[in-house]
Amino acid sequence: MKNKSVYLLVLIMFLFQTNGFSQKADTLLSPQSWWFSYGVRSTMSTFDGDGTGIGAGGQCRIRINNKINTDWFGDYISINVFNKVRSEYYHIGWSVLYYPFKEAHYPRLLQPYILAGHCFDYNKKTEMADPTNSKFRWGSAVQAGLGTHFNLSNKFDISLTCQYMIHLTDELDEEIVGDKVTILEKGGNILQGHLLTTVSFNYKLFRL
Repeated sequence: MKNKSVYLLVLIMFLFQTNGFSQKADTLLSPQSWWFSYGVRSTMSTFDGDGTGIGAGGQCRIRINNKINTDWFGDYISINVFNKVRSEYYHIGWSVLYYPFKEAHYPRLLQPYILAGHCFDYNKKTEMADPTNSKFRWGSAVQAGLGTHFNLSNKFDISLTCQYMIHLTDELDEEIVGDKVTILEKGGNILQGHLLTTVSFNYKLFRL
């Protein structure tokens, strides 16, 4: 009987210890970590010298932990410059999102973040009256800004982001004199960029 009591006591202590370790492990893993999300987005871009354009695209997210998220995106943006030149941009890139504020067990309605990242971009400019007058270039860019999620549920959010993108490669420019349009490539890395305002709709599909 004495031996049975000792065994029972050891078993109870073991279960309490195991439960304690389990609770500690749970606190290390945020309820929002390692979720894979997919979304669609619309971007308004204000270009240096070109004006304002509207675009559309898609993105996926991989949440690392309760402080860090990642965006992997693709965008297409088009703008008419003085109704004479069509400028088209394709962006493919990634961003890291950092949440500076502590989150509760479930996400709050507003969840602000800081983001920074990199993308590859393709730009093509075409004279609208003469499609044969066209040039394109491949490039690279970096972006940084601020944003917030509007968490409408544990799996669905609307996100608003405002960031500035700086191009690190040569730029295409247009010279318009009367009806004559000349498209040329500027030499050197002139750090030209544009302001991006993006609205996206995202849904968590599964947990990795």
